[in-house]
Amino acid sequence: MKKLIFAILSIAILLPTASMDAKSKLEKAREKALKERTKELKKGGWEPVGTKTLELCLEEHFAKLNDLGEDGHEVVGISNKSKSKNVGVQTALNNAVITYAQEAGSTLKGRVISDINSNGVDPAGEFENFYAAYERLVEKEIKGELRPSFTILKTNKDGTVEVRTFFIVEEGQARLARQRALENAMKESELAAKHADQLSDFVRRGFEE
Repeated sequence: MKKLIFAILSIAILLPTASMDAKSKLEKAREKALKERTKELKKGGWEPVGTKTLELCLEEHFAKLNDLGEDGHEVVGISNKSKSKNVGVQTALNNAVITYAQEAGSTLKGRVISDINSNGVDPAGEFENFYAAYERLVEKEIKGELRPSFTILKTNKDGTVEVRTFFIVEEGQARLARQRALENAMKESELAAKHADQLSDFVRRGFEE
């Protein structure tokens, strides 16, 4: 019995140490990733928009994603050749919305093909219209859920500017936005409405798989 108690106590003592070691390794990995990403962007000629340094922008961005955990989703808006910073920032936002909607649409399409079509349903034409409607409506719904984290830019040789804006989406809220888009898209597709429960489940799971 004494040996058993000693073994239990030993494990209890070692567990906090093991947990601290794992946390320390994770922190070091994050610091390394932050340094490498900062170095990469600086080498590429990117500068932050605003008064914060590039290091601080990235550090805060990673911290936000870390705090959100699995609920955090990064989306990057891109503008390659804009005549001004303001135009580039707006274009980056628009492209981020489109990127998110296309990703959501592709995810849904993949699940429809693998799950619904495998049951003998082949709704190719009708569902293609549904996918297009869903992506269009996701664009409309998700715009308010994109939280800008930071923006970087660099000037091209021809005087135009390239812009990258990093956004963070909270999946809990984004899921509701996708659900609203789904409900409206199904109103435009009778065939999709027949599979409402299954489609709703796909949208609810979002980018989990």
